[in-house]
Amino acid sequence: MKKEFVLPVRIYYEDTDAGGVVYYANYLRFMERARSEWFRAIGSPLDELAEQNYLFVVRKVEVDYLRPAKLGNLVEVVSQVVEHGKSKMILQQDVRLSTNPELVFCKGRVTMVCVNADLKPCRIAAGVLEGLTDGN
Repeated sequence: MKKEFVLPVRIYYEDTDAGGVVYYANYLRFMERARSEWFRAIGSPLDELAEQNYLFVVRKVEVDYLRPAKLGNLVEVVSQVVEHGKSKMILQQDVRLSTNPELVFCKGRVTMVCVNADLKPCRIAAGVLEGLTDGN
């Protein structure tokens, strides 16, 4: 089984539209927050990596919206690396109901590339990929 990271997120009024459901773009914010917290959890906060000349940029995002999350829901963003190379990672990020993991609100597939300060692709920092994966 691949290593995964789970970030709980409470849905607040600010996350919803006039109908009380999560505004579609906010799912991307939740996914971004989960990625940032995952890097922090493995001991490689993004700000420290940036100081070492490693930046992660999103190259591509695919999102499939399945059902709406609503005001007050406690959801979780589940993230895992599904593919990687020397400078690229593809993550699967699903937003689901915390109390019923079978109830998935959206599925995201995010392609990230590690770049240097000149925005040229570079090898992912030593230890980072191992921290995010099961070592494969």
